[in-house]
Amino acid sequence: MNHERHEKHEKILFKEECYEIQGAIFDVYREMGCGFLEAVYQECLEKELSRREIPFVAQQELQLVYKGEQLKQTYKPDLICYGQIIVELKAVKEVAPEHKAQVINYLKATAMKLGLLVNFGTYPKASITRLAL
Repeated sequence: MNHERHEKHEKILFKEECYEIQGAIFDVYREMGCGFLEAVYQECLEKELSRREIPFVAQQELQLVYKGEQLKQTYKPDLICYGQIIVELKAVKEVAPEHKAQVINYLKATAMKLGLLVNFGTYPKASITRLAL
């Protein structure tokens, strides 16, 4: 039984990177609390990620493909950290299924494996949902 738990523990995607990102998220929440718009948290988190030297790209325009054909429509995930983790920010009372679906769609469209859905609108702390393909 213990061995199985250890194996699952070993398979956590990007464990260290997520730990670093989560630390930055919780620092932003401790400083700002809840009640602001997503854009405020986005700016604060970008500053915190920079302070911690966590590599990220904000609002990078990514191409969508339908049946092998590029679409005119693009999308911009809030953040891509370490070149491989999508971080989508919300400031809502509770995360809805469509928020999770949005991150899953981003993962599928980019072939990335892990997304973090962050909600700064909850009290007493920010919530982070891991979504993996």
